[in-house]
Amino acid sequence: MADYLDFPFHLDARGRSAGTTPDDHVRDLIFQVLFTSPGERVNRPDFGCGLRQLVFMPNSDALATATQQLVQASLQRWLQDVIRVERVEVNSIDSSLEVTVVYTRLDTGEQRRDVFSGPAEASR
Repeated sequence: MADYLDFPFHLDARGRSAGTTPDDHVRDLIFQVLFTSPGERVNRPDFGCGLRQLVFMPNSDALATATQQLVQASLQRWLQDVIRVERVEVNSIDSSLEVTVVYTRLDTGEQRRDVFSGPAEASR
């Protein structure tokens, strides 16, 4: 049985709200912080880091470094009760950015590594 609602919200094969595992739920939380633009949420206008907007900027090492700092600061701010960010790596690959987040779940102490990438995943 799933402990959390899946993101994005959808119905499962039985016509009920789809659920997800705790590991996927944490990944979903990270995804929401990364791809929510500040100002997008009415009741929390400063939420997110706006990674989706950076995907369309000219790709460079400077952009990758700035993105790394932005992602790490945003994750530490919004998910400090859920994860401890160990490392954020940002790589420029052709016309997209690939963001790798290494973190430790605070509830289990398990270290995880998730990879997020540009426009294709942003429309997930």
